[in-house]
Amino acid sequence: MKVVKKYRLENLDCANCAFKIEEGLKKLKGVNDVSVNFATGILRIDASDVEKAINEIKKIEPEVNVKPLSDERLSHNENKSKLDKTEISLIILSAILFVIGMVFKNPLHDTPFSIAEYSVFLTAYFLSGRKVLSNAVKNMGHGRFFDENFLLMVATIGAIFIHELPEAVGVMLFFEVGEFFQDLAVGNSRRSIRALLRSKPNYANVLVNKTIKRVAPEEVKIGDTVLVNPGEKIPVDGLIMSGNSQLDTSPLTGESVPRSVNKGEKVLAGMVNQSQMLKIRVTSLFKDSSISKIMDLTENALSRKTKTEKFITQFAKYYTPLVVFGALAIATLPPMIIPGATFSEWIYRALILLVISCPCALVISIPLSYFGGVGASSKKGILIKGSNFLDSLSKLKTVVFDKTGTLTKGVFKVKEVVPANGLKENALLEIASLVESHSNHPIARSITEAYNKKIDPSKVENYEEISGYGVKAKISGDVVIAGNDRLLHRENIAHDTCDVPGTVVHVALNNVYAGYITISDVTKEDAKGTIVELRKLGVEKTVMLTGDSKRVAESVAKELEINSYHAELLPDEKLKILEKIMDESKNKVAFVGDGINDAPVIARADVGIAMGGLGSDAAVETADVVIMSDKPSKVAEGIRIGRKTQKIVWENIIFALTIKSVFLALGVAGMATMWEAVFADVGVALIAIFNASRIIYSSREE
Repeated sequence: MKVVKKYRLENLDCANCAFKIEEGLKKLKGVNDVSVNFATGILRIDASDVEKAINEIKKIEPEVNVKPLSDERLSHNENKSKLDKTEISLIILSAILFVIGMVFKNPLHDTPFSIAEYSVFLTAYFLSGRKVLSNAVKNMGHGRFFDENFLLMVATIGAIFIHELPEAVGVMLFFEVGEFFQDLAVGNSRRSIRALLRSKPNYANVLVNKTIKRVAPEEVKIGDTVLVNPGEKIPVDGLIMSGNSQLDTSPLTGESVPRSVNKGEKVLAGMVNQSQMLKIRVTSLFKDSSISKIMDLTENALSRKTKTEKFITQFAKYYTPLVVFGALAIATLPPMIIPGATFSEWIYRALILLVISCPCALVISIPLSYFGGVGASSKKGILIKGSNFLDSLSKLKTVVFDKTGTLTKGVFKVKEVVPANGLKENALLEIASLVESHSNHPIARSITEAYNKKIDPSKVENYEEISGYGVKAKISGDVVIAGNDRLLHRENIAHDTCDVPGTVVHVALNNVYAGYITISDVTKEDAKGTIVELRKLGVEKTVMLTGDSKRVAESVAKELEINSYHAELLPDEKLKILEKIMDESKNKVAFVGDGINDAPVIARADVGIAMGGLGSDAAVETADVVIMSDKPSKVAEGIRIGRKTQKIVWENIIFALTIKSVFLALGVAGMATMWEAVFADVGVALIAIFNASRIIYSSREE
């Protein structure tokens, strides 16, 4: 049995470090599965000896602290900067000593070195670089070279030996300052998404023998009664037993407009009660609630990495050693080959190369960009299960929609009852209500609601649902079928009414046609706007698949201006048509459905999108993207966020590689100093990180 344990990795502020930990643990014997999520700082591991794995982490990254992931994991204090007041004071002291050292600096290299100059600069150097030096030595002791600590140590010690003390101290000092701001940026990005995760209710007021007992949501059982006062979060999913109120559903759906609820309605954990006290009967355990699933999926979304992220981590793995050997060649070959070239001059150029070469700008900013995209989507009520799906959303050119419950409201009402062969309207509605009474389909419920009389379930025997056709049962000994026109043909029932406008349910009694009932459904308010917005985003083709009649499908497609439609489809036929569309398309194809009836089609699409994911197990389990409300416009919003994320990722890649290439060339040519090298390293990393953070902050403003 697979047992996955979770741990918080504190001080994990480098994506490359996260990659090294993950790769290192995978090599351990007894580790079945492991993933390190840099964006959330969470380790998930399935291993026979977890203690051994945790000890290995301390060898790989000595600065990282491993702590069990407790309920306090979402506290506000977790992500504050690792630099406390003492360390900030040391940075300031180092800066003061650096300025004093410049006063004592002897400008003439051919005169004896000043003791005061060395004393001040070296003190500043060890104060500002103590962590870099310590980490480099520890890593070297474990046989790990070629990380940023090693590069900085070699570069700065080399600078000291060639009497470039200000550069050595400046590199360490500015690197430490850069680390401070980098830590702030990473921490802010993490906090932004954990604001969503803090939607987790902290307690539940359980009613036990007329007394209220406050317990953790995880302790509440199915069938318990909980009371939710105004201002409190609903702790678990359930049905309202008494009371009516306004609920803030934004933690789940991203919708700012409160929702009105009354007795008998379903409410979900994480929603905030705003006006009156509610008494709720619990229908599911907290671990099965929507908010619990959202938290788990959001925290682990980035474990599914994009091709870009995988490339960058592999790139960093081989890039740094190549730069080190390149720097070694620059330091040694030119003085031996070029007449008049000195070792001190080319060693200095090689040291500049080492400082510039650190790939932090890419290995940190790119995961943060995807992290920001996932977080921004979550705030909008769009749950994306992995950064790879965020990438796929950005490349969509074809979007295929289910009709009922996706583009239309799925709220059906009986419009017309037309009996045949001598049957009365009431009799037709009664037998249709009886045969449909065991079905949960919206059309079936609309018929029983229209009958509006008590139904005796004992009259219904041998009930059978015929997928894609309708239902069949015995009622007081008579065989009754109800369904579409194809069901009549399937059962060889003679009838003279086939082409009926709208959604229609045909009824037959003992193989004799008894008449039909027409049902009306309406499109959602934002459905047409969604199709228009998709075209603006560059989606070239929109398609609608439905099991409804051709007349209904044609009417909806025309109203919404959908490119094409396929009607009267069975579930397996929907799958075949989707596969045909995917074969014909050169780009990614998405399918948007209700997540229950369309689960196979959602699973087959390049991007499976489930509408109305609240409370739908099939949606959460099957879909790649779950829209936590019933608005199709969220599909367009998800694509927009995906494309914005992609844009920022490529901005960072092009910017970082361009700047580093320019400064590497200048460094080799002797036209760059270590001061400029620090900018090419720390400065570029900071700019890329802040650029990656734009996706998070822009989502707050929209």
